[in-house]
Order: sequence, then C-alpha cells, then structure tokens
Amino acid sequence: MRSVLLAAAMLAVATVHSPAAKVPRPAPDFSFSLPNGKQLKLTDFKGQVVAIEFLLTTCPACKKASSALQRVYEQFGDKGFQPLGVAINEGASELIPGYVRELRLTYPVGLSDRFKVVDFLQHPVMLTMYMPQLVIVDKKGNIRAQYGGGDDFFKNEEENIRKLVSELLKE
Repeated sequence: MRSVLLAAAMLAVATVHSPAAKVPRPAPDFSFSLPNGKQLKLTDFKGQVVAIEFLLTTCPACKKASSALQRVYEQFGDKGFQPLGVAINEGASELIPGYVRELRLTYPVGLSDRFKVVDFLQHPVMLTMYMPQLVIVDKKGNIRAQYGGGDDFFKNEEENIRKLVSELLKE
C-alpha cells in the first residue's frame, strides 16, 4: 500500500512540475493525411497564420473548437489565416467526412498518428492529453501559442482565437 501511495505522490509531483512545451519555438516538420490519401505539410502553409487543432472526431469540445475555427476562418481566411484539423482517434479516416459535413467545415481536416502528434506537441507521453489541442503558428513558421483541452483559453475560444490570429496577421 505504501508503494502505491508513493507512486501516486510521485506522479502528482511529475504532473505539476512536468515541463510544458516551449513557446515560442520553431514548428517542427509535420505532415498529415487527408481521407483521400493526399498528404499535407505544415510547410505548405508558410507565410500564413496557421491554427492546427488536434482533435478526436467524437469529442464535443473538439467540435466546439472546430466550429469556432470555421467562424474565424470565414472572417480572416482571405487575410492569410489557415486552420487545419488533425484527428488522432481510431477510425478517423472513416469518421472525418461526417465530422466535416456535420460542422460544415471548409478547411482541411485529416488524420495523423497519435505518437507523431504527441512528439510535435512536446507533450509528456505518460500524462493524459486532454482534447482538443490547439497550436497557432505564425507566418514565419514559429509556434506562438499552444493550448490543451481544459485550458482556460477554451472557455471563450472563438474570441481568444480571433484576437490571437488578428494580432499575428498584423506582424
């Protein structure tokens, strides 16, 4: 029993003191597949402000964030803002078309391997990753913001995304 309590205490300390992903930082190479098999690379969008939402197609919070991104895209898409959706759940390739249809998304939504995403996010492997995960990349290819599900950022994500994107577009 004592070892179980000790392990739990160590995990709690590790959770509190785990290193957060460094922001800002250069965005590492990242690519993902659309359901039709086409590959998209983050570098394809250099020169634009990019929001990447890592999501689960069955997650209500992810749907809310995707809808917010769509509305911000409608406002700023012609000014250089590009959202991307990347699903990491099992069966995503079959579920993405319905997700896109349901939310009326007009930006690319594809899929990637969960471990590749964890690496991109610099998320500690042993800690729960709350969804969605949102990364904002500036025109020069630097990650300028990163938020995980449960972060206060998502209490008013549309307004927060709009403000951040607007500031980055002016740079």
